[in-house]
Amino acid sequence: MGENPPQFVDLGHGTPRVCRLGLASRGDRRLRAKDVHLAIDRGIGYLNWCGSPDGMSQAIRELGGKRESVVVATQVSARSGRETERELEEILREIESDYLDIATFYYVEEESEWEEIIAPSGALSAMEKARREGKVRMLGLTSHQRKLAAKAVETGVLDMLMIRYNAAHRGAEKDVFPATDRLKNPVVTFTALRWGALLEHTPEDPPGFRPPSAVDCYRFVLSNPSVAVALTAPGDREELEENLTLLSDWRGMIQEEETAIRAHGDRVYKNAGSFY
Repeated sequence: MGENPPQFVDLGHGTPRVCRLGLASRGDRRLRAKDVHLAIDRGIGYLNWCGSPDGMSQAIRELGGKRESVVVATQVSARSGRETERELEEILREIESDYLDIATFYYVEEESEWEEIIAPSGALSAMEKARREGKVRMLGLTSHQRKLAAKAVETGVLDMLMIRYNAAHRGAEKDVFPATDRLKNPVVTFTALRWGALLEHTPEDPPGFRPPSAVDCYRFVLSNPSVAVALTAPGDREELEENLTLLSDWRGMIQEEETAIRAHGDRVYKNAGSFY
């Protein structure tokens, strides 16, 4: 990890250069359109929309001339080509745009799902057609399964990956980043806070230990040069304002900070229970 990580990234494929901290909506509708506009005004340029009508989709519709300076990404759940075409049209209709910057195949967790997607009549063929028509600029995959994601990116049919990475879940450093670094495929990460567990104490904390803040957790992720964009998904305006303070104090972690948050991540991984 470097002490002065870059604040902006070029994802390629005709997309605009954006800040490496991205904003995601999560389907609970607590993030309002004016909150999204605030984030954009503060410097956020990567928007990951959850796919359900909400404040973010409203804000995207309202972008006007700013649309070309923002990367809009969303996930596609369909596995067959026909259903994918229908889903993409619904997405474009909701955001009132002629194109998506990034579409990822959503939560591909089993080998059989990937095989269905890449079959001749699967979602990949429909998305490749959409890319040729200019409706999609980049194709990716969203998964918790690191080895499956790495295998998929090795096929050469994907432009990027969207995976989990945080101080408690660092397996991507071994299983994913070597492949994406070599292939120069950008990686977008989610769950930087490990669903909030990284912000809490564990039973094994050393005396006087103070858990990291949300900004610390994002700083850890963004200090890794293999991460192109780290997503923040604030629950409300207050959380958004807190997370945006990172933009005015952009820096890496010193060795002591990194060592401490990795050790805390290990304790969280051990004590906070398991999920996907």
